[in-house]
Amino acid sequence: MRTNTYAVNPGWRVLLSDVGISPVSVLKRAQLPEDLFVRDKASLTTAQYFKLWEALVSESGDPLFPLKVGEAISTESFDAPIFAAMCSPNLNVALSRIAKFKPLIAPMHLDINQSACDTHMTLEWLDKTAEPPASLLAMELVFFVQLARMGTRTRICPSAVTAPVRLSPEDTYTDWFGITISLGKSASISFKRDDAARPFLTANEPIWATFEPELNRTLVKLTQSPSMTDRVKASLLELIPSGLVSMGAVAKKLGTSIRSMQRHLQQEETRFQIVLASTREQLARHYLERSTLSGAEIAFLLGFDDPNSFFRAFRNWTGVTPDQVRSARN
Repeated sequence: MRTNTYAVNPGWRVLLSDVGISPVSVLKRAQLPEDLFVRDKASLTTAQYFKLWEALVSESGDPLFPLKVGEAISTESFDAPIFAAMCSPNLNVALSRIAKFKPLIAPMHLDINQSACDTHMTLEWLDKTAEPPASLLAMELVFFVQLARMGTRTRICPSAVTAPVRLSPEDTYTDWFGITISLGKSASISFKRDDAARPFLTANEPIWATFEPELNRTLVKLTQSPSMTDRVKASLLELIPSGLVSMGAVAKKLGTSIRSMQRHLQQEETRFQIVLASTREQLARHYLERSTLSGAEIAFLLGFDDPNSFFRAFRNWTGVTPDQVRSARN
């Protein structure tokens, strides 16, 4: 099993700041929660992630936004698997590591083939229900070339680049990549053998040794079937802000019946209301500790009919009031 969501890490705030775009404006345009970039282990569905990218391009007003982002990429904005890849001895090793751990951050597959002449990589989006925006496709291609350039501190140019759509303006992309982009069935890049083997100046095996065990453990967890409790909680995290907190809404999202969902939860020695309360408490603490939202606004986001109902529930969950939790933060 692979992840079916895109991870959103705090590095997004760094990246957007570097390209001069307001995170709040982008999230509003994409109709996503305004605190998304500060949430712990935040993630988006394919449709949400594609919508976010379209909002980014619209907000920037720049047709060359993917290039702008590529040039602004820094180690502070990387996910852990990508940052760890920067510690690799060369591009060949970095690509192999990214191919292995990419499923931790996106529903994508990287196919890497090394030959006597070059290293060829092909990108595949696993969710076939929608085509990725051209800007996102361009960004992925730009990223891997920029990775090679950042690691070697050399303007490496790929020997071939293909894309299933035309990247416009073509002349600018040709200048940036150093080669004309060909139309093809998939997004792919080839690097000359010597360039792919060129040493990374960012190589740091001790740091890689620190990252690798945890990445492997997380990858193992990804291959295991999630419990019904985890699935219900993940669904609630998406549904609660829209006010959908019923068993029927969750069961529909999971593609199962209410009775089947309840039976599985019972086998895991829990109940829907317990999972709902736990998820609401987690979100409430997040809003109280990391936002300036009022109690009434938090109550609304958690699906309560009125603030008093939220205050009573929070006191029952935690033994303290929302104001006490917020005060303890300061």
